[in-house]
Amino acid sequence: MRLTVLVPGLLRSYTAGAERVELEVAATTGAGAPTLADGLGALDRAFPGLRFRIVDEQGRIRPHIKLFVDGGQARDPAAPLPATATLMIVGALSGG
Repeated sequence: MRLTVLVPGLLRSYTAGAERVELEVAATTGAGAPTLADGLGALDRAFPGLRFRIVDEQGRIRPHIKLFVDGGQARDPAAPLPATATLMIVGALSGG
């Protein structure tokens, strides 16, 4: 499957400044559609260290990160991805 990833400014140091990257993603579980976790794995293979900024050691999406697949919020890394998809990564802003 083809995945377009929209990278926020706070993570572009991992992508050499690219705000949009295109990836080929394959399912790691054998049969079935690739999952969001597969997409994040492909992103990390292309840009080492990026996945750790999005997902914690237990495989959960970090609380300050929101992921949107084709405009809908994605909360479960095990969710299947459509044949072609756009993943938008959004980092929360904080301050006081």
